[in-house]
Amino acid sequence: MGEIRLMKGNEALAEAMIRAGCDAYFGYPITPQSEVIEYLSVEVPLRKTGMVVLQAESEVAAINMLYGAGGCGKRVMTTSSSPGISLMQEGLSYIAGAEIPVLVANMNRGGPGLGTIQPSQGDYFQATKGGGHGDYNLIVLAPSSVQEMVDFVKLGFELAEKYRNPCMILADGAIGQMMEKVELFDQMPRKTEFPAWATQGKPKDGERRILTSLFIQSEEMEQVNLRIQKKYDEIRKNEIRFETLNTEDADFIFTGFGLGARICRKTMEIAREKGYKVGVVRPITLFPFPYKVYEDLAPKVKGILDVEMNAGQMVFDVKLAVSGKTRVEFYGRMGGMIPSPDEILQYFEEKFIKGGK
Repeated sequence: MGEIRLMKGNEALAEAMIRAGCDAYFGYPITPQSEVIEYLSVEVPLRKTGMVVLQAESEVAAINMLYGAGGCGKRVMTTSSSPGISLMQEGLSYIAGAEIPVLVANMNRGGPGLGTIQPSQGDYFQATKGGGHGDYNLIVLAPSSVQEMVDFVKLGFELAEKYRNPCMILADGAIGQMMEKVELFDQMPRKTEFPAWATQGKPKDGERRILTSLFIQSEEMEQVNLRIQKKYDEIRKNEIRFETLNTEDADFIFTGFGLGARICRKTMEIAREKGYKVGVVRPITLFPFPYKVYEDLAPKVKGILDVEMNAGQMVFDVKLAVSGKTRVEFYGRMGGMIPSPDEILQYFEEKFIKGGK
């Protein structure tokens, strides 16, 4: 068993970054994730890990620093929150086009615009549909606990490096701020080998390697796109992750991601006490999305209630998955409001029980 601590989500994420052998962190403070750079600024000098921790002049600078350091084959990461992630979109598209493995974490806050500093899930579309320009995808992991904030740093680096693709941990302000018991993995050594794909200047032997997303000729740009899309197909085939609970005898399914999934689980427990056969489906990877689990359950259940802290975003993927084979309803709160199990259950009863008769 690893070391057990009681930690805030943002601090657990930062600790996992150190233990995962991260070479460099480039970031910029923004609520509700500023504890990440604060924690690293204290811990890294004390522990003399050799990790670079740098507060950039902006989020635009931070993401382009990831491009440069990641292109050298280094294990690099940044964190931000919704408006800051928006500023990073151009750089993320460049990184995806150049096929550089980096890890980004987004602690969602309410929007649109500057919005509020309270938790939200309004960045689902941005994260899963390619928030920048061009045909690209991020690998997207959605933690629902502080423990997964730890685990997904390690997993995120592994997936980014396996596929040479940027990976995002899509959480929210509540997961970043809550405190829970976590089990930390042991310190991993920083990598010393130089990846064969990494950029290099003009060596004595061999050719220069330049990592770029600029391909002027249309034919060449199309071939790059085809190669990248083939990679995404491999990710869809191999990396789908999800969790189900009490779906074997379920008449109804509650579904949500991140904090929403935690609330769905509690609502399910209350519903079962009242005699409703309810199960839960939680997507862990938002890209690739676990369409098949919904497709398989759709003919067996009377309906699915999707719960999100937004105006309805993942619900479109749920509807696409079931292809009209069962009823899908949506319940959401916006602007930093967190839905309660009682209000979700009331909505479920109105839509599926009373309204379904």
